[in-house]
Amino acid sequence: MKVGIIRCMQTEDYCPGIADFKAIREHTGSFQGEDNSEIVGFINCGGCPGKKSVLRARKLIELGADTIAFASCIQKGTPIGYPCPFAKRMKDLVQKEAGENIRILDYTHDVPKAE
Repeated sequence: MKVGIIRCMQTEDYCPGIADFKAIREHTGSFQGEDNSEIVGFINCGGCPGKKSVLRARKLIELGADTIAFASCIQKGTPIGYPCPFAKRMKDLVQKEAGENIRILDYTHDVPKAE
């Protein structure tokens, strides 16, 4: 699996993407059961309302991605506790642009449990 990750622009100041990379490396979250995963790119959505996500997904695919993963910050709201209100629309637009041959993942990693 060659993965291009689209993350929330609003969370860049809070999150360097460590949990996304760890999920791929350790085969957890959306990557559970995937033996051979490689990141081809890691980029933000372009800001609300995800207005550049289609262009960025297109570029990730041009760079070899066969899978586009929306980082957990978009779907699950990590680490700020606020899921993207545009997530479904953004995903639908990216899927339409990417076509049926590109796999779309709703999230990257599981949300850490509070201690």
